[in-house]
Amino acid sequence: MYLLALAGHTPADKILGMSNGFGVSGTRGRLRELAGVFLRLGTTSFGGPAAHIAFMEDEAVRRRQWLSREEFLDLLGATNLIPGPNSTEVAIHLGHRRAGWPGLLVAGVSFIAPAMVIVGAIAWAYMRFGKLPQVDAILYGIKPVVIAIVLQALAGLARTAARTVFLAALGLLSAALVVAGVHELVVLLIAGLITFAARMLRSGRPRSGALHLLAGLSSAGGAVAAGAPAVGLTPLFLFFLKVGSVLFGSGYVLLAFLRADLVERWHWLTERQLLDAIAIGQVTPGPVFTTATFIGYVLRGFPGALVATLGIFLPAFVFVALSGPLVPRLRASPAFGALLDGVNVGSLALMAVVTVQLGRSALVDPATVLLAAASAFLLIRYRVSSAWLVLGGGIVGFVLRSLLEVS
Repeated sequence: MYLLALAGHTPADKILGMSNGFGVSGTRGRLRELAGVFLRLGTTSFGGPAAHIAFMEDEAVRRRQWLSREEFLDLLGATNLIPGPNSTEVAIHLGHRRAGWPGLLVAGVSFIAPAMVIVGAIAWAYMRFGKLPQVDAILYGIKPVVIAIVLQALAGLARTAARTVFLAALGLLSAALVVAGVHELVVLLIAGLITFAARMLRSGRPRSGALHLLAGLSSAGGAVAAGAPAVGLTPLFLFFLKVGSVLFGSGYVLLAFLRADLVERWHWLTERQLLDAIAIGQVTPGPVFTTATFIGYVLRGFPGALVATLGIFLPAFVFVALSGPLVPRLRASPAFGALLDGVNVGSLALMAVVTVQLGRSALVDPATVLLAAASAFLLIRYRVSSAWLVLGGGIVGFVLRSLLEVS
C-alpha cells in the first residue's frame, strides 16, 4: 500500500492519512473529523450491525474515500473472525487507519458514547416509571430507510467481494448455510478455507497453514469461568469483560448468553428485565452491546452502567489493536489473501441474510415500501447523507402513525 502511494497511485493527503507519521496539526484535524463522523453515526445509526456497517461504508469509502472498498472489506472480514461487536470493531479499525492509535480510541469511543448516553437515559426512565418509552412510531419510519441503506452498501461491496464467478458462488453457498442454521463463525471459516485451499491447489503448494489458523480462531471462544459473584461493581465489570471477550454472533446470541448467567444461574435479573434490556439495545442507535449499559444501570445505577459498558467494549479495542496490523500482511500473502477473499464474501452473505430478515419486519405495508424506494432513490441519485435519511424516516413514521391514531 505504501509503495503504491509513493508510486503516485494515491493522493498526497491519503498517504498522510495512512501513515502514523503525519504532523500534529494533521493528527488533530483527523481526530476532530473522526469524532464528528462517529458521534453522528453513534447517534443516528439505527438497525443493528448490518446497518451500522452500511453507514460506515457510505462515510468512509463513498463520501470521504479514507480507504478503498477492498480495504474496507478486509477490515470487515477481520472483525468477523474475532469476538465482540462487529460494527464497533469496524469503527475502531477505521479510526486506526485514519489517525493511528489516537484515532483507534477516538473513533471507538465516539461511536459508543452516544448510544451509552441514550440507553442510560432510557434505563433511568425505566427504573423511575417502570416501563419503556414508546418508540414504535419512529421505528416504523426508520426501518424501511435502513433497509434501503444496507441494500445500497451491499450492492457496492458485492461488486468488489464477488468479483469472480467462483466467489459469487461461494457467497450463495455461505448464505444457504446461514439459512440452514449453520453458525456464523463456521460459515466464515468454511468460506475462508475453501478459497485458501483453492489458491494452494492452483499454486501446487498445499500447506497446513489453514489448520493452524483454524485452531487459533476456534480457541478464541474458550471456556468461561462459572460462579455466582455478588452484584458489585467489580464482578459486574468482570462478567461483561468475559462476555465481550468470547461472544460471537448477533444480538440473539447475546440474549441467550446473558440469560444463562444473569437470569438462570445468578438471578441478577428477571426474564422481563432481560428482554427489555435486549429490546432497548436493538431499537436504539449505535452498538447493540449497549444492552450492557441498561443492565448495569438496573443493577447498580449510573456507576453500574459505566462499568458494564467499559467491560463489554474493552476487549474490542484490544482485539482490534492486536489484529489490525495483521490485515495488510494477510492481504499481501497470496494464500492468506485468498482466505481473506473467502471470509469477505462470507461476511457479505451474512449481511444479506440479516437484511432479508429485517426486511420482513420493516416492509409491512405500501407506505413502508414507498419510503424504502424513495430512500434508495435519494441515496443513489443524489447521494443524500444516510443520517438525514434516517432522521427523515423517523419523522415520516411518527407523522403517519399519529395520523392513523387520529383517524
